[in-house]
Amino acid sequence: MKFRPLHDRIVVKRLEEDGKSAGGIIIPDTAKEKPARGEVLAVGPGARDESGKINVPDVKLGDIVLFGKWSGAEVKIDGVDLLIMKESDILGVVEGSTKVKAAA
Repeated sequence: MKFRPLHDRIVVKRLEEDGKSAGGIIIPDTAKEKPARGEVLAVGPGARDESGKINVPDVKLGDIVLFGKWSGAEVKIDGVDLLIMKESDILGVVEGSTKVKAAA
């Protein structure tokens, strides 16, 4: 199934964080927090302002973004857990990062 977000909504897939602490302790899945980092999979065309002009979103497909802990609506599309959020829920784009392992 294809999904196209409307207006200024963004579809994000959470990226799995490293399973070890800074000290090398392995953190079990039950103790991990949901990551607040993800990859942009789809971007809506943008929200309209009062004059009717579309404001194009600043994020694009493939961007790695940071977002708030409680941001977005969790949905499952084709068996994959995704988040749909407004562009304003995104805190920033991670630039120059190495490839992050995607959550299964």
